[in-house]
Amino acid sequence: MDTTLIVPGLHGSGPDHWQTWLQRNVPGSVRVVQRDWSDPYLPNWSARVRRELNRVPGNIFIVAHSFGCLAAAQATFDYGSHVTGVMLVAPADPDKFGASANLPEHPLGVPAVVVASTNDPWMRYERAGEWADIWGAELINLGEAGHINPASGYGPWPEGIEILNRLRRDSLAHSERRPPEDRFLQLGEL
Repeated sequence: MDTTLIVPGLHGSGPDHWQTWLQRNVPGSVRVVQRDWSDPYLPNWSARVRRELNRVPGNIFIVAHSFGCLAAAQATFDYGSHVTGVMLVAPADPDKFGASANLPEHPLGVPAVVVASTNDPWMRYERAGEWADIWGAELINLGEAGHINPASGYGPWPEGIEILNRLRRDSLAHSERRPPEDRFLQLGEL
């Protein structure tokens, strides 16, 4: 069974947020709950993501938003063998939180996409592209979509499910292309 791990950003994702809608519409979705949604301290946030990675079964696809993207990237880098694919939507600029030094500056090691906007107040599009390159992620440009949240019109988001489904297909195809010894090493890491 696949698990979709929802990682909200600051203040969580309320009832009108696309992540809440996605959680209701994608079977096997589990939400990461932070101890304090108002305290963007990356080590604590990524620890909560890692905790869920250890608890949920099957192929795990992370779907993160804003500051949650930073926690998801850190946890994926640390626990990549537990993650099948990562969808990072409207990542927050880590420089705004003094968190850049805590983030991996290498590919995440799993198929990943960064979904960004050309007018996101939390991270310039060019900067999102730089992080996508660093993490080895495909960059998807939504155009002028703000912070890709309810305030910019992103409640129900069928395109988000399409992006997730494409990531699932690409991730599973990627795992089938790995040489057998690579798959053995990954299983041994669990």
